[in-house]
Amino acid sequence: MASEVDLFNEYPLHLDPSSKAISLASSSSYSSAQQTALHAELQDLNQLHRALIALEPPNIPPPPLPINPKRSAQITKLRDSANTAYRKNNYVEAVRLYTYAIEMALARPGWEPVTLARDEMAGLYANRAQAQMAQQAWPEGLVDAKASVDSKAVGNVKAWWRVAKCLAEMSRLEEAKQFLVKGLEIEGKDGEGGKELLGLLEDVEKDLQSKSGLA
Repeated sequence: MASEVDLFNEYPLHLDPSSKAISLASSSSYSSAQQTALHAELQDLNQLHRALIALEPPNIPPPPLPINPKRSAQITKLRDSANTAYRKNNYVEAVRLYTYAIEMALARPGWEPVTLARDEMAGLYANRAQAQMAQQAWPEGLVDAKASVDSKAVGNVKAWWRVAKCLAEMSRLEEAKQFLVKGLEIEGKDGEGGKELLGLLEDVEKDLQSKSGLA
């Protein structure tokens, strides 16, 4: 069953040519409750219109910024601080700062570009995964690396590698192999990233052979 947000009702509205006020044209096809509710909405709209007209020029509100520069700057600052903590082997602090950056990125309003949010989240999750892996927190690293791949599958070879590495360290070798094969299909075998995926795939296949007693 469709919800109210899925329904569209076209009402016969009238625009006064002089005052530009909007009103509901008389019609018997709507219930009194519908008419009352619409009259109240139109009254608020007309009041807002009159208030804007009464302002001194320019009396048109500026369009919203597509990207909040303050939020972007704060996320960048948190990421850079986390990177510094990681380079100093302070992995706990790095995870904490990456977490703050992720929470702030997730709180971006829906009107901001989706591609920006996905690229941002892919990088932050991948970095936090690396910090988790440095502490041998393989399950946590796996979750973060998968979240990075889900955010951005193409051009994110490090996240593919980290997912497979965490799976391998958890002795989930078949899953690691499947993920590496899929990563190579998407990312390709050329370039340093492809070589790293192939190298890890060779190691995983050797471990699988050893496990099955074929080595």
